[in-house]
Amino acid sequence: MLQIRIHGRGGQGVVTAAEMLSLAAFEQGRHAQAFPSFGSERTGAPVVAFCRIDDREIRLREPIRVPDVLIVQDPTLLHQIDVFQGLQADGYVLINSRRSFDELGLGEIQQRYRRERLITLPASEIALKHLGRPLPNAVLLGGFAALSGLITLDAVAHAIRVKFKGKVADANVAAATEAFACIQRGMEEPAHAQAD
Repeated sequence: MLQIRIHGRGGQGVVTAAEMLSLAAFEQGRHAQAFPSFGSERTGAPVVAFCRIDDREIRLREPIRVPDVLIVQDPTLLHQIDVFQGLQADGYVLINSRRSFDELGLGEIQQRYRRERLITLPASEIALKHLGRPLPNAVLLGGFAALSGLITLDAVAHAIRVKFKGKVADANVAAATEAFACIQRGMEEPAHAQAD
């Protein structure tokens, strides 16, 4: 079972990201569940959402304490709460930032985990370009598809089109596609600086 924890702030589409990730997995014939955990429902308050993906029916319902994947939609949370708590040793980390892990003060994280699975992506900037608003959720899902290979970009695009319609869907798919390409390019470079 793949367990994903998404950290962000209210108003950034954290819950929607988990739902779309679940839809993408379902599109690929897998079982999935998504659910949020709110500390406060105010815009800007920290929000966590969870997604589980498996080839069998999922019976677990509790929050994810030992994630295989961390997606951080708001880098200001990195030094406010322990977003890395419980992360598996071979886990994936995708952070919405133009800055590298070192520049974010996360050098220790780079020492503890597999560097090729630790990526930053300027998701808010990509979203702003395509959507006119800095909503990083769909962008990060495109990036996650490229980073992990665990879901396809086509499945992400399908999930976006289920959740959104018309021009909003088209813009989100374009943003996710750019993120996918951005991560793929970065992974192909020998000295990946993680700061496209």
